Amino acid sequence: MKTIKRLLKIILTLLILIVLVLVVTIWIDSYKTNYLKINKNSIDSKDTYLITNINVIPMHKDTILKNNMVLIKDGIINRIADTIQIDNVEIIDGQNKFLTPGLIDMHVHIWDRYELGLYLSNGVTAVRNLWGMPMHLRIKKDANNGKIYAPIIITTGPKLTGPEFIGDDNLNLLNPEEAKEKIISYKERGYDLIKTYYGLDKEIFDAVIEQANKSDIDIVAHPSQKVPFSYHLNPQIKSIEHAEEIVQQALKFDLDTLKLKTIIDTISQSKHTSYSPTLIVFKNIHNMMLNDSILESEPVMYMNPLIKKVDSEMQFERWYDTKNNDSLAINRIEEQHKFHLKIVESLHKADVNIICGTDAGIGVTVPGFSIHNELQLYKEAGLSNYEVLRTATVNPSKTHSYFESLGTIEEGKVANLLVLDINPLEDLSALSKPSTIFIKGKKLNRDKLNSFNLRAKNRKNLIVSAIRYVGNLIIEK
Repeated sequence: MKTIKRLLKIILTLLILIVLVLVVTIWIDSYKTNYLKINKNSIDSKDTYLITNINVIPMHKDTILKNNMVLIKDGIINRIADTIQIDNVEIIDGQNKFLTPGLIDMHVHIWDRYELGLYLSNGVTAVRNLWGMPMHLRIKKDANNGKIYAPIIITTGPKLTGPEFIGDDNLNLLNPEEAKEKIISYKERGYDLIKTYYGLDKEIFDAVIEQANKSDIDIVAHPSQKVPFSYHLNPQIKSIEHAEEIVQQALKFDLDTLKLKTIIDTISQSKHTSYSPTLIVFKNIHNMMLNDSILESEPVMYMNPLIKKVDSEMQFERWYDTKNNDSLAINRIEEQHKFHLKIVESLHKADVNIICGTDAGIGVTVPGFSIHNELQLYKEAGLSNYEVLRTATVNPSKTHSYFESLGTIEEGKVANLLVLDINPLEDLSALSKPSTIFIKGKKLNRDKLNSFNLRAKNRKNLIVSAIRYVGNLIIEK
């Protein structure tokens, strides 16, 4: 009996030590992201400024308001005029630079707080997280309550799938009643959106749509192969994700432009539906097949180490083996990517509301940086610079009520703004390194933004990321 008691005591002691080690490890990682905390006494924490001598690109119309002034008061755009007289406010000389709305990435996967700085550094001042977990509720609360420098965040709950599509990255629904219960729970817990995924059959999907409508919560759809593609045009579904799903599900891999026109016409008739192409994530498959050292490249150094170790390496090995076993694979992927450009061109011509999303945070699609690759692909698809910029500003503001105060430079809108050295309507690369950004009126200069990049580069939080991911699985599964 004494031996058993001694053994139990040893086990209990070991468990306590393990828990303490885990707590300390998580605390240390949290401490390392203190650089994002807003010091209420710092200059950067102010949210009232007068910007003078600035060329405003308002984005609700195709124009430039030259040599204007913009008054930001309490984080809101208060006035835009040729001349503004006001006392006791800090004046910022715009130096004849260009002012645009902050960029919005409508399809990201956030893995840690380091990534928040990467988005800001690249001019992304709002994001839509589409792989929701409990940790995102905590991050969203701190970001949206002004405790940390971060983009404005909205997030889905866990991805909803049917009973057959097994995986630790989604939640399997077994029946309509369970679907309704989950949506009610996600709404109560603070998730902003519902994400539907592969494997939802008509019966369960109907229940998801019905309850989402009752709970007044928008749906974002990664199309399910269990229902017709047109099924995703229900008014409760505010956006459809991925151009490749048009190829893979609607067209069954048949790269036929006549069949594509039928699909595009169907989408365009649904005036409430936005489309997020996420071209760069598929383009990166091609990049992985062409570059055997891509995992050691500079951009990948900014990926979360757990994702790099698991997902990035797994994807690379998959496509490395594919090209070695199939001599036509590279050409086939390249042709499908070109067809994705055709899809974007067709969506645009049909007046579908295209919203910029990158799928950042998985594979080798780097948070923040990848939005500029995505926008450049829209340019390749035939959109003008102004039309490209709309996909990451005003178009997202039409998709969800959460973003309706963003996306344009107008009086009464939230002051999420970028100061650019050159005109992005002439050169889109101007967006990649804003000299200054304003997030809810708080000013961050280029030196500060560069420091966010340095902190996130080659970070060593693999174990902490794994602990958090396991914790999420325990809570959600």
